[in-house]
Amino acid sequence: MSHSHSHDHSHSHSHSHHVDANRSHWNEHAATYNSRFEKTIQQIIDEIQARRDWIGVNWVDESSDNETPAISPEVPKRTVRLLDYACGTGLVSRALAPYVTQCVGIDLSEGMVTEYNKSVSNQGIPPSEMSAHVGNLLDADESSPASLSGPEFFNFDIACVGLGFHHFDNPALAAKRLTERLRPGGVLLIVDFLPHEHMDLDNPAVKTVTHNGFSEEEVKKMFAEAGAGEMFSYVEVGKGIVFTNVKEHGSTMKRSVFFARGSKL
Repeated sequence: MSHSHSHDHSHSHSHSHHVDANRSHWNEHAATYNSRFEKTIQQIIDEIQARRDWIGVNWVDESSDNETPAISPEVPKRTVRLLDYACGTGLVSRALAPYVTQCVGIDLSEGMVTEYNKSVSNQGIPPSEMSAHVGNLLDADESSPASLSGPEFFNFDIACVGLGFHHFDNPALAAKRLTERLRPGGVLLIVDFLPHEHMDLDNPAVKTVTHNGFSEEEVKKMFAEAGAGEMFSYVEVGKGIVFTNVKEHGSTMKRSVFFARGSKL
């Protein structure tokens, strides 16, 4: 796996330094992220929605049991819960909100969490249906931080990371930690870049990038080791996603994106 700079995974200092670099970069860009990447975000939302059958969750829109009120107070309505990790301003939550009963976002960046929750509030959506929390599930020394250890942070039907894996020091650990939070049969979904060359060093986001994309083989191994390798599938999406406001080699950056899904055994 190619790294943009070397890492000693056993060395928590380099990890915490990288966490801080990530947090400060995304805090700085949180307020303008949606407007800068509006077209890109919409492209990815469209692709996720178009593939919801392939993702393979029993969404609420696909059966009548959510269209009618609960038959009686003893029979609760079916829930479908999404964990949107490294949620940013809520790209994945926006894509899947019509098909789930609850979206829970988690992000390192206080700025991103504020933008996510502001957007939810502006739409009049109650926090019980959609809310984001500041947190880090990827600390090697702390598998379940106290603030994220309540039952409301477990037993998800789907856990997704949208364009976050290439920022993680240890993506294999991320796959494990997210799988732990799925119910049996729940789906792990990753949206990220196919392998690509190094980013231009003058791109401000370069310091937050630790991996230059992931091959099918790498992702399949991560999912299997995490316990989410059942019915694994990796698909290349469309003709690449254009990042309108990111310049690379003097032209607009275009990246090939993949979706990968696997079910928890």
